[in-house]
This record gives sequence, C-alpha cells and structure tokens, in this order.
Amino acid sequence: MPVSAAPVVSVILPSFNRPALLRRAIASVFAQTLTDWELVVADDGSSSETRTYLVGLADARVRILWLPHTGNPATARNAALAKARGTYLAFLDSDDAWLPAKLETQLAAISAKPTCGWSYTATERVDADGHPIANGGTFIPHEGAILEACLRNSAYIALPTVLALRTLVNEVGAFDEKQAFAEDYDLWLRLAARSPAVPVNQALTRVCLHGGNYSHDRVGFYRGWIRLYDKLLPTIGDPSTIALCQRRRAEAVLHLANQQAELRQALELARTMFQYRNCAPHHPEWRRETTRAFIRSLTPSPLLSLYRRLRPDA
Repeated sequence: MPVSAAPVVSVILPSFNRPALLRRAIASVFAQTLTDWELVVADDGSSSETRTYLVGLADARVRILWLPHTGNPATARNAALAKARGTYLAFLDSDDAWLPAKLETQLAAISAKPTCGWSYTATERVDADGHPIANGGTFIPHEGAILEACLRNSAYIALPTVLALRTLVNEVGAFDEKQAFAEDYDLWLRLAARSPAVPVNQALTRVCLHGGNYSHDRVGFYRGWIRLYDKLLPTIGDPSTIALCQRRRAEAVLHLANQQAELRQALELARTMFQYRNCAPHHPEWRRETTRAFIRSLTPSPLLSLYRRLRPDA
C-alpha cells in the first residue's frame, strides 16, 4: 500500500530480539482501522531471526532503522522520532499490542478536544501468551491539566497508550536518554506541564507482563525517580504543584534509603542523607525514617532479624 507524503500517525517501535512478541506487536499495527500510518522500527542490534522477520515486512509504510546495540530504549525511540513524519506520534513496545480501533478512537477524542495535544487510554494486562491477567487497579480517566494527577500516580499512563502531537513532543524534548528508569513518565510529566490531555476510557492497549520487563535494580529505580523530580521542579510555577513534587521527591529518597539499608550500603546511605538533606522540610518523617534506615544498615543481620520478630510492626 503506498504511503502518504505525511502520514497522520508515526508509530515509534524499538525492538531487540523476542521475535514472537514483536510479531504480535506489529500485527496489531497492521490491524488498525486507521490505515494512514507509518511504522518506524528502531532495531537495537537484534540477532538474525528478528532481522530476517523485519526485512520481510513488505509494506511501504514500514521503515527499519538498524542501530548498534545500546540496551537503552530511549536511544532507540529517539532515533525513530528523528525520522518520524506524522502529525501525531504513537508509541508501542515490542512486547505490547493494540486493539484495532486504538488509533482511530484516540484521533477522534483529540479532534473533539482541540486544546489537548495528547491522549492516553486504559489498558488490559496480558501474559506472554496473550491471556488476560488481573488488572492492578481501576483506570481513572483524568482529563485536561493532569500534572498533579501524574505526580500523585493517580493517572496511570502506560507507554503504548499514548498518542501525541509530534510538534508537542518536539517542544518538550522527546525521551531523556540519561533517564535510566521511568523515562516514559519523565516525558509524560513534561507533556502534562505543557498541554492538557484527553483520556479514552477504553482498554485499547494490551500491556504484556513477563519476566523480561521488570528491573530488579531498585536502587537505580529510585535514583531515576529522584532525577526525574529534580528535572521537573525548575519548570513548575504553581506553588501547590511545587510542594507536591517536593513531597514526592522526598518519598523517593526515603525509598532509596530503605533499599540501601537492606543492602547494608551504610556509606552510600550516609551520602544519600547528606546529599538530599533539603528533603527534610517537605516530609515530616524524613529525618526519623532516614536515621532508622541508617541504623538498620549498620545492624548485624541476626540482631535485625531478632528485632523484627520481637517488633513486627517496626
């Protein structure tokens, strides 16, 4: 099928191996009721099976970018973004999939709300075989100015649900390649600070949960969130939103301190307490909780286990 000079939607998809899931993801793009799209696949150095499959996609709407392996999804996505030509950008990961009406439904929602530059949908969670699994909570369709809802984590925005104006994404700066964790929410917060959003209260995206899509580096995870809040704070003007962001930053530091205590990283925990001491005014328990974490980091494991048996509420 010939592609238009400027498609309505550019689909951004980074790939690295897992060809079975990738086939399902790309099949869901081809199944869209909206057909005026281009698919820009940024392949992060996959092996021959995945490369053979991608080369065999005989459709003029598909473009493949062959990249050296970095292991950084943000780098791959940004490479695809640089080549995108669509009015809107849609994001899809190689282990997720869309329902057929996803793009058409979101475009209609944005068209009905011309002040909104981006949209997100509810999700259905599935396993690696595509079977539904229990959802983690009720989707709340926050509309309009949703920055505070994002900061409170009451607005759940999965990456493959987002559709955004390409000009808006370019304005806020695409994905931060130095944001090792939560690089998607880093972008959503910047979008929310710049433009109202319109939600679609339909599960038009299937998010796949499997052993390969969760990081066990919890120290790195919380450092990522702290960095995210540090970046966001200078861009906020509203005092109540600033206070909320400072509170969330302090909570992330507490989580980091507790992780360091569990790993007996006393020196690193002491550095955390000193580096982020300005969190104390923004969380009433900050000093007490970080001090307790530091004491735990120095306590021998048998004594700590005994204490927890005697004080299970501690």
